[in-house]
Amino acid sequence: MNLLYIDAINSGISGDMFLAALLGLVEDPNLILEDLRKLANYLSGVSKLEINLIKKKISGILVNQIKIDVKETKNHRSSKSLINALNKFLEENNFSGQAKKYANSVLNSLIQAEVEVHGELSDKIHLHELSSVDTLIDILGVSKALDILGGFKEDFEIYCSKLPLGGGTIRTAHGILPVPAPATLKIIEKSNLLVRSGPIESELVTPTGAALLANLNLKVQDYKMKLSKTVYSTGQKEFKDFLNILRLFFGEIRTMDIYEKKHYLQKYLEPITILETDVDDVSGEILGNFIKKFEEEDVLDVKILPSITKKNRPSHVIKIMCRPDIKFELIEKILEELGTLGVRINIVERVCIERQNMDHKIEINSKKYELNYKISFIDIEGKKKIINIKPEFEDLKRISELSGLPIKKIQLFAQSQLEQLYKSDEDFI
Repeated sequence: MNLLYIDAINSGISGDMFLAALLGLVEDPNLILEDLRKLANYLSGVSKLEINLIKKKISGILVNQIKIDVKETKNHRSSKSLINALNKFLEENNFSGQAKKYANSVLNSLIQAEVEVHGELSDKIHLHELSSVDTLIDILGVSKALDILGGFKEDFEIYCSKLPLGGGTIRTAHGILPVPAPATLKIIEKSNLLVRSGPIESELVTPTGAALLANLNLKVQDYKMKLSKTVYSTGQKEFKDFLNILRLFFGEIRTMDIYEKKHYLQKYLEPITILETDVDDVSGEILGNFIKKFEEEDVLDVKILPSITKKNRPSHVIKIMCRPDIKFELIEKILEELGTLGVRINIVERVCIERQNMDHKIEINSKKYELNYKISFIDIEGKKKIINIKPEFEDLKRISELSGLPIKKIQLFAQSQLEQLYKSDEDFI
């Protein structure tokens, strides 16, 4: 499984910056650029369009940068004309279905953000900052690069850092506006992107950059990967005290499913939570009452272990195993019952195989007795591998009292009887 991590903490994000970085990951970026130059034929008013990927040094680091030379007579376009040009280009230039959907979603995010900011119908909106051919270059170029990399497939994950939003003001067709621009904020509001203020007084996240990220199935959490390639890019702005370098990390996710041998026990893997606290000032009566109360809760197990603290005082370690979704309810109860100051939370995995509660009648000295037992097993391609068959102790105790025989003899006899039940069953191995 491939993974792409977008490190925008020292750059923010713009369309051309993202495109320049992605072009560094594809095998032949010139093929994408050649197609993008055809956009001049899809939009009226464009007489010249040159797009090139160049190398530039920033703080001694060689980075990618997109250079666009365009001549166009229009200073704004309707949303309809942009949508038509986008989809005509998508249809005629071999994009996958997922890439087409993504490109349309990005453009729609930009249009809807303008609609919400200005309070007009989408077909009445005339886009100024988005009217240039640059916007379509960014959307189509990013869509094609991700398409080539497999970015729209289920076995491809994309992670992103926090986005620095910048600050100050920006001059637009509508006048001077605060940074981030209203359209950028509208797009971010509907996404799962994490943002931070600053660190400089300038626009660091553009509407197109935000829309390109917001429409990806991004994860904003820690990641693990085997790194295979790193790419650097920059936008058109230069800052005195800010690098403005976007980094992309590309590699493979190393998970158990991929790098460990497939095993039939994997289907029994499940997450559980272990809650743990130490107490050195609680009486035995309170601990006994605690156990009784938690036996009534929906927990998997409760343990109290004796220990010695760093001050050489006798203490107890309380351990409770539970499902992750109820951990906070249980923590609250632990705090209330024991008065402890804190509870440690450990998220672990366990293999928990299948088990069934069954009943059977055993005959001893011509008399039949009801016996409950538990059978645990592993399902292996439709066959059940028995791990254990265990009679209920309370039933063994009852039968021992009724028959007058030692409980150990009852246990051995019951065990042999139960094992005989499954020897001829074709479903069990």
